[in-house]
Amino acid sequence: MLLGKARQVKLAFTCLIAGGHLLLEDVPGVGKTTLAHALAASFALDFQRVQFTSDLLPSDIIGVSMYERETAQFRFHPGPVFAGLLLADEINRATPKTQSALLEAMAEKQVTVDGQTHLLPDPFFVVATQNPLDLAGTFPLPDSQLDRFMLRVSLDYPDASAERELLTGSDRRDLLTHLTPQLDAASLSALNRQTKTITASTALLDYLQALLAASRRHPEIRVGLSPRAGLSLLASARAWAMLSDRGHVLPEDLQALFVPLAAHRLVAARGANGETLARTLLNEVAVD
Repeated sequence: MLLGKARQVKLAFTCLIAGGHLLLEDVPGVGKTTLAHALAASFALDFQRVQFTSDLLPSDIIGVSMYERETAQFRFHPGPVFAGLLLADEINRATPKTQSALLEAMAEKQVTVDGQTHLLPDPFFVVATQNPLDLAGTFPLPDSQLDRFMLRVSLDYPDASAERELLTGSDRRDLLTHLTPQLDAASLSALNRQTKTITASTALLDYLQALLAASRRHPEIRVGLSPRAGLSLLASARAWAMLSDRGHVLPEDLQALFVPLAAHRLVAARGANGETLARTLLNEVAVD
């Protein structure tokens, strides 16, 4: 479906199997929406897309309680967040108030409206997109929101051979309509439970903790990785190992996931690039 993007597709599947949310950050037209559609279709997940704009309200996402004269009661009308996979398109174009409407959903898989809690479908995933270059009229995601995304992935431009195949092949939208689900939502939940059986040795955990500790004391990093980030790194590494047909996590699994997991969480002290800082940490922390 996405030609020449095997690693990015594996990262996306890893994120979903590990139970995390995915942030796709790249310029328009490289396949972000196509990837989100393909993920939903592959697991037969109910798919909803919301185009985030400056006038979007929290109720447009979560839903609203409306008074019904027939019953003389308020009835909750669920919004598009009640889906197996929600595509939050151009999430940074909505106001902070609207962005924060997703916080409870992403963290607790539930929403609260008028004091009533409503559970979201299980499984529930958010795939959000944003353009890192066009910042006019945007509202950068706060650190608390970024931390809810397990991985941040950039698709980049295709290479020459993949682009030629794209130009001469079928329309991606036509291919999506004929995509046959390989698994269902129940199977996806079972895969998530299976990842927890993937073993991580004491030495592996030592290496993981060394990466976390290095991020917290590095002179160019003002805010390092939190314990939640460490748990997400371990969960995604287990999923990556399982997709690699292994029953145990290797240091190479942590290294493959560290940049897409850490770069958007690191807060630089002097305006350095998060991805550069993440790669620096990988180079400085030795595997014992």
